[in-house]
Amino acid sequence: MAQELTLIDVDKPLYDLTTFAGRFKYYAWMTDPRTVIQPSERLLEAKEMIEKYRHGGQSLVPGKAEDVHYNMKLYSSAFHPDSGELQNFCGRMSFQVPGGMLITGGMLAFYRTVPAVVLWQFINQSFNAVVNYTNRNANSPTSVTQLGVAYVSATTSALIAAIGCKNYWSRKATPLFQRFVPFAAVAAANCVNIPLMRQNEILNGVEVKNTDGEIVGQSRLAAIKGISEVVISRIAMAAPGMLVLPLIMERLEKLPAYRRIKWINAPFQTLMVGCFLCFMVPSACAFFPQQCSLDTSTMRTFEPELYEDMKKRTDGNVPKRVYFNKGL
Repeated sequence: MAQELTLIDVDKPLYDLTTFAGRFKYYAWMTDPRTVIQPSERLLEAKEMIEKYRHGGQSLVPGKAEDVHYNMKLYSSAFHPDSGELQNFCGRMSFQVPGGMLITGGMLAFYRTVPAVVLWQFINQSFNAVVNYTNRNANSPTSVTQLGVAYVSATTSALIAAIGCKNYWSRKATPLFQRFVPFAAVAAANCVNIPLMRQNEILNGVEVKNTDGEIVGQSRLAAIKGISEVVISRIAMAAPGMLVLPLIMERLEKLPAYRRIKWINAPFQTLMVGCFLCFMVPSACAFFPQQCSLDTSTMRTFEPELYEDMKKRTDGNVPKRVYFNKGL
C-alpha cells in the first residue's frame, strides 16, 4: 500500500495562536529547555531545512513530518522572528527556563547581605538586558550608546529597589516579608529595563501591517502597547516562584532535619524555581498574542501625524486595525 503524503506548511504554527490554550502549547513547545544544548551548526541546519521547505513547498511522508516539526522547534526557539538572525545563547527562548532558574534561585537563596543582593541583581539585569535586546522588534535598531544607558539605568534601578527595600524592611518588616525583596527589585527593574532597551520603538514607532502582511506605516502607540504587555508578562513570569517559594522556605527552614543539611538551601530553591518556570514561562508568554493589534482610530486621535502618513501610504484606504510583533 502506498504511503499517504502529508503537506507541511512551515509558515503556519502547529497550534491555534488565537486562544490562550493554543499559545500556551506553542510556547511550551518553543521554550523546551532540552533544545538549548543544540550546537549552532545544528540550528543553522534547521534554518536551512525550513527555508528549503518554505521556498519549495514539498510534500513529506508521515515518517518525515516529525523531523520537520523538530526543525521548526529549533528554528522558532533560536532565531529572531523578524530578522531571522541567530540569537545569542542567553537570548534564546529555550534558555529562559534554565537561565531564569539559576539566577532566580541565587537571588532567593542569597538575599540576607547587601553584597549578595548587589551581585545577584547585577547578574539578573545583565541577563535581562540580553534577553530584552535579542527579543525586541528587530525593525527598530538601537545604538550602542542607547544600549549602554538602558543597561546602566535598569541595573541601577534594580539595585536601588533591592537595597532600599532591604534597608527599610530590615527595620520595619518581619523576616518573612524581607524574603520578598528580590521580587520587588525584579518588578521595578522590569518596568525600567524593557522600555529603555526598546526605547527606539517608543521614540520612532514600530512598523505596522495590514491583514495581508503589508507594511502600511509606523506607530508609537503600537510600541507602547507591545512593550507594556511584555512588562506585564515578565513580572507575571517571575511572580509565583518569587512570591510562593519564600512562604515554603519559611516553613522548611524551621525543620531541624532541613537545617542540618546546610548545603541544600540554594540547590533546593533553584530546583523549585525551575518547576515554577517550566509552567510560568509559556503561561506568561501566552497572556497576549505575539502578533499584537491596534485600532487605527486610536492612532488618528493620539498620533495624527503618523496616521496621516499611513493614509498617504495606503491611498486613503486605511485599515481598521493594524498588526505588529510585540516582542517577548
